[in-house]
Amino acid sequence: MIKADNITKSFGNLQVLKGIDLHIKEGEIVSVVGASGAGKTTLLQIIGTLMKKDSGVVLISGSNIDTMKEKQLARFRNQSIGFVFQFHHLLPEFTAFENVCIPGYISKRPRRDVETVAGELLGFLGLTNRLNHKPSELSGGEQQRVAVARALINNPSIILADEPSGNLDSQNKKELHELFFRLREKFNHTFMIVTHDKELAGMSDRMIQLKDGIVLQ
Repeated sequence: MIKADNITKSFGNLQVLKGIDLHIKEGEIVSVVGASGAGKTTLLQIIGTLMKKDSGVVLISGSNIDTMKEKQLARFRNQSIGFVFQFHHLLPEFTAFENVCIPGYISKRPRRDVETVAGELLGFLGLTNRLNHKPSELSGGEQQRVAVARALINNPSIILADEPSGNLDSQNKKELHELFFRLREKFNHTFMIVTHDKELAGMSDRMIQLKDGIVLQ
């Protein structure tokens, strides 16, 4: 599902990734752990096509992202990868329902189909009564569940999450962690999760530990 070979990345004279090899199978939930500055988020952004690597190869569902032009890459990202971030990044002027629909509209799917799926996802996540609320009217846990629904709207094969529970209290963390496993069971999504949360890392199928830009064996 995700295969990365010898990935390197530098910022000026600082080499952040020093030859990363990574293989994540379909339907697997993998956490990427390590101290701040180890290169976790950089690796996630490269896998997610949000950042260019210096060298190496990344294959996602068998597709070599290096061979794609910008428009093709943007379409691939929109349709194949869902992103969940620590700070939600919900658009404040739109309702929960509208926030979830936006990536579906961008992909130019039929409006009725997008809105049907958005309602189903929000219902599955326990937010049926919050569809018309704006982000400022939602709790932190509710906002993060809306962000998860938004990540799922185009039925991507891969979910990439960067510290998804880092801004939540202990109860909402627990619920979010359990949600990932329910989603995997229902939709067979593949998850790559960057986290400092030991509980979430321990629940994962596998942990990949980064230190100083390399994977510890």
